[in-house]
Amino acid sequence: MSETGHETCEAEPDPCQNGSDDGTSTMPQNLKQLTALRFFAAVWVVGYHYWPHLGLARPAVLEKGYLGVELFFVLSGFILSHVYLQAFGEKQQSYPSFLWARLARIYPVHIAVLGGLVLLMLAAAVLGLDIGDHVAMWRSLPAQVTLTQAWGLSPDGGWNHPSWSISAEWFAYLTFPVFAWAAWRLRDRPRLAVGLALALVVGLYEIYGGLTGESLTRATITWGALRIVPCFAYGCAIYLLWRSGVFKQRAASIACAGAAAAAVVALTHFGAPDWATTATFGLLIASLAGMASNGSRLLTSKTWVYLGEVSFALYMVCIPWELVFGGLVNRGLHLDPDKLPLAAWLVLCAGALPVAMAAHHLVERPAREIMRRYGVPFSRGGRAAAAA
Repeated sequence: MSETGHETCEAEPDPCQNGSDDGTSTMPQNLKQLTALRFFAAVWVVGYHYWPHLGLARPAVLEKGYLGVELFFVLSGFILSHVYLQAFGEKQQSYPSFLWARLARIYPVHIAVLGGLVLLMLAAAVLGLDIGDHVAMWRSLPAQVTLTQAWGLSPDGGWNHPSWSISAEWFAYLTFPVFAWAAWRLRDRPRLAVGLALALVVGLYEIYGGLTGESLTRATITWGALRIVPCFAYGCAIYLLWRSGVFKQRAASIACAGAAAAAVVALTHFGAPDWATTATFGLLIASLAGMASNGSRLLTSKTWVYLGEVSFALYMVCIPWELVFGGLVNRGLHLDPDKLPLAAWLVLCAGALPVAMAAHHLVERPAREIMRRYGVPFSRGGRAAAAA
């Protein structure tokens, strides 16, 4: 399905809390730089979506802001491998506990935002307010609740469109044992793993484009679950490369991170194929992880880490906040939401962060802790594992 204009990033395990959160005893290294990276990716996506409210064409870099999703998908494969690959490879990981831990990361905010939108739609109907017909797609509600809306089961879309990406993430979580099986067998051949993953990225992008006439990087509701596959596999392979010790030197890691970031800007500015930018994300992630393993303190301040931690809530609330803000300025200030003055647009952008912070502290964190505390339902060891 072609891009509808709403994009988001996937819900990623928090690299700042890299210890296994489902009761396993291993505590992988804390990679704070990757937490900060999440915030930059989120801002890229939000900028992609919010810029048109100025009534101006997007700059070339923001025009490619939908690739922030690919960045998060690659990062997801990397972090899940970092936290869980060895446990899965050695058959020491409980699959139900793994899924429950992943669900605890993504589901509370999703269901809270979805419930809020349902209430908003009902209130609008009672008050006779017209807030558009692209949100309340009641036929798609079951798929939204079950996180299957990106599996081709919800052609109507609607509601909080960014949630398609966590539906894709849920697909990757469900199939993670397959990714882990392949990665574990290639753990001593990381360069081969990266080569095969890159071939999958390029091949799948080209095949999908040839068959549909559209870019896979613009797929959401219909093919979102497919969109994550090559990126997630690439993230797993990049983890193997980093794990092999390629990025041993601090100065080299910092230089590679800077070069990769510059390359991303250049590739997007000059309209390079999306697979080229996606490939560069791997170098960026691996070099930032190298910085972390070499003791670099760049991007490790409490501010950067905190902004990375609230990034999931940021892109989960950015569309509902846009909807509410547009209605307020239209009815209260008689402004056209599609042609906002600069001051109003800055309020739109800045206002998304405190809304995200509220969602993070009032919903995401407490609900995740509750789910971890009580463990996997109907599992004898669920509560003990969650409390370990």
